[in-house]
Amino acid sequence: MSDRAAVRVLERLRAVEWDGEWDDVLARVMSRRLLMREYLRRAGLWAQACSAGAAWPFFDVVEYVDPAFPPPTDEDAARIRGLLGRTIVISPVLRTLTGAVRLAEFRARRPDALPDLPDLYEPLLLFYERGGAFLQDHAGYLDLTGVQMRPGAPAGRAADIPLSSLAPALLDAVDAEGRITYYGAAERQGPALRRRVVRGVPYDEAFGREDGTGWEPAGRPLPASPEKAAEFGVVWLDEMEAAALIWAAMDGPCGTPPAR
Repeated sequence: MSDRAAVRVLERLRAVEWDGEWDDVLARVMSRRLLMREYLRRAGLWAQACSAGAAWPFFDVVEYVDPAFPPPTDEDAARIRGLLGRTIVISPVLRTLTGAVRLAEFRARRPDALPDLPDLYEPLLLFYERGGAFLQDHAGYLDLTGVQMRPGAPAGRAADIPLSSLAPALLDAVDAEGRITYYGAAERQGPALRRRVVRGVPYDEAFGREDGTGWEPAGRPLPASPEKAAEFGVVWLDEMEAAALIWAAMDGPCGTPPAR
């Protein structure tokens, strides 16, 4: 493996704490779910562009972009397998590790051969960096450690709301202890609001700038459930919509650019 871009991806993966502490992973449940949703969205777009629907959602996209592109050498394949250390060797994870390294190498050599789409594996690389691997059960559910989700279908995911940015500041801002429900104004502008319930105690918060960017007391009660949103003059927000409001309030802080 001589390409610098591929080596950089491999170095990032080598630095992942695949056997990290449970509490550390749970502290990043929200951002990891957003990153997985963004990966599934991008995977749906790439699957449509490269006729890879049968392999979706976890696949080595280079196999579909250019089937003649050389596969990993035995040495490279062993190096990639060794990244997971003592963790269970999970096929979807291995396929995406291989795919991320190979796509970086392919892009460096033949950038004009790729569709004009956002980087496929970057959200998943960040997902791994923020807490390690995921599991997929026989029913198809994805276990992200602390939360489960269905992958859905390629077309549906491709039409999903995009994550506004992959910036660390945004990912850190959505992570918090407790069960979180987001709300906002009816016109879906202004501050993102959230009700966060920690061990049965609710905290009503708004993302603002009074004392710096961050979560502050909302100064108003929020509904206990989305069904009661109208009674409080707010609307329920999908977590991707809430992330967009949070990012807008941050006014583009330094970090990972949205286009990655």
